[in-house]
Amino acid sequence: MNYWILMADIVNSKKAKGKRLAKQFDGLVEYLNKKYKEEILSPLTITLGDEFQGVVKSEEAGMKIIFTAEEWLMHLPDVIVLRYVLHLGEIDTAINTKIAHGMLGKGLAVARNHLNEMKKEKNRYWVQGTEKDGTLNKYWILYQSITDGWNLKDRNLAADFLELKDYKKVAKKNQKDISLMWRREQSLKIREINILKTLIQPVEN
Repeated sequence: MNYWILMADIVNSKKAKGKRLAKQFDGLVEYLNKKYKEEILSPLTITLGDEFQGVVKSEEAGMKIIFTAEEWLMHLPDVIVLRYVLHLGEIDTAINTKIAHGMLGKGLAVARNHLNEMKKEKNRYWVQGTEKDGTLNKYWILYQSITDGWNLKDRNLAADFLELKDYKKVAKKNQKDISLMWRREQSLKIREINILKTLIQPVEN
């Protein structure tokens, strides 16, 4: 039977601070599992220290988890960047609802192989399962082209814009001039990011 398999790993994890990185990564996975408990079939599970895998109920659930992960990471005091694979593939064994271990199937192998292949590429997002995914992957390339240009301070500020959705509220939170925050919203391309999010993950009615 086919299921949506979600895998991710940390880009350049060997260059990061070990214990601190592990704690932050653990925190992310715990947060995602709690927030999306009803949309996850097999919980996101850290497999190799710098990777996680899980099984979600739908492509839409996988997209939401990826966006939430990205925005959670933006708030951190360190730059942690993930690459993601969301693949609709075959799992032959029963779904383990407690931990994403012990399952077998071609879909898991394909997802992991592609995650490994992505280490040779610049693209950090890959979705495969429906006819529309070719277009979605192009949108992800555009999304990445914006976010990869942000430094640590940019990421923290972008997280505020995406969360608060009003540059005046961002100005108040950061004790900054309103006009300055309006300009920063433009320079960070927050409007474009929100458009891409809507194209990738349509707003639910």
